[in-house]
Amino acid sequence: MRRAAGTAMALLLRITVAGLAGTSGAATAAGVANAAGAASAAKTASAAKTASAAKTASAAKTASAAGVANAAAPIRAHLASGYAHTCAIRADGGLWCWGSNSSGQLGDGTTTTRATPARVGDATWVAVDAGTGFTCGIRADASLWCWGSNTRGQLGDGTTTRRTTPVQVGAGTDWATVSTGDSHTCAVRTDGTLWCWGFNRLGQLGDGAVVYTATAPQRVDTATTWANVATGYAHTCATRTDGTLWCWGDSSAGQLGLGLLSYRTTPGQVGTLTSWDTLTAGFFSTCATRTDGTLWCWGENGYGQLGVTGIYRTTPVQVGTATDWAGVRAGLDTACGTRIDGSLWCWGNNTSGQLGDGTTTHRYAPVRIGAASDWTADVAAGFHNCAVRASGTLWCWGDNASGQLGDGTTATRPDPRQVTFA
Repeated sequence: MRRAAGTAMALLLRITVAGLAGTSGAATAAGVANAAGAASAAKTASAAKTASAAKTASAAKTASAAGVANAAAPIRAHLASGYAHTCAIRADGGLWCWGSNSSGQLGDGTTTTRATPARVGDATWVAVDAGTGFTCGIRADASLWCWGSNTRGQLGDGTTTRRTTPVQVGAGTDWATVSTGDSHTCAVRTDGTLWCWGFNRLGQLGDGAVVYTATAPQRVDTATTWANVATGYAHTCATRTDGTLWCWGDSSAGQLGLGLLSYRTTPGQVGTLTSWDTLTAGFFSTCATRTDGTLWCWGENGYGQLGVTGIYRTTPVQVGTATDWAGVRAGLDTACGTRIDGSLWCWGNNTSGQLGDGTTTHRYAPVRIGAASDWTADVAAGFHNCAVRASGTLWCWGDNASGQLGDGTTATRPDPRQVTFA
């Protein structure tokens, strides 16, 4: 969809009812397959354009107990920020990336840094996530593709060869959701199985540390009820369809939520609750929402990335007392979340103005970003943050040394600026 000549083209990402880009959400396995190919781009764009942020979040918040399983099932992420690059899927299924490209993470066949969005081929995409120096995405046929840095086998193509264009991970066409960390990747299939690959020095692949590096997907556990997965620097957490939460890998800062300050090489359940909903992992921290709308974080807290004061936490701690959180997204030492009223909040590291509050002051509690109340649940966080409004427009702010804000410059922005697509 285009606006009048001379204005920015609306991003019009496909917004899901309970989703947060790259975290967790509300499509059933059958719905995932349908979402991969059934709805036309025009119909999808129209739905994204007309649904308000409040309505979107409200649907997530008011899901009945019977709908908890649906709320825990996989969704597709349409917006992702890596260490210094950004990728987004537009309403027509086109994938666009920009920013640092030293490892080919933009997928355009070069290693040229780009300060404005550039399309990645002509395929139709339904999901994307960005690691430190690599990117992975799912196409409309449910095939999985990765590109960029591959020193630890994190691309899953059986090699450690850097790729500047997307390379398929195996031959499967049943991938539901994918999450990329620093040097490892995990993904859930539509049959409920969970697979991880890449670096495994601290057991982040969940295999009992049988291998040090895996260059192809290997199955985690024997469960067939995995719903969503989130990867941090060297830890992994995932939810199951029964609403339980499991974590493994590095816990040197308590990021597994298991009361440990060491590591665990196989999945361990976080408490006994069956009400976990959206899920996200920072470098050394983890955050998640529950179906009652509360927000919880744990792990490293040097910059306030847990949204509370004090030192690290080895078990989940509630962020404030609000019960209207729609979703959360963490990256590095920063986190952002949306509430059901469409407001956007960020906290943690603010060295590059990535909290979007016009300052560089670290925040130990969520601070509201401006007065807008039309933010959707599509958010990506890190040294730079991006988010989508109900109008379909994309906004980014924070570090911009490699052009990752997509505004054609390398100037740091302490408040949201709209991204223009050619």
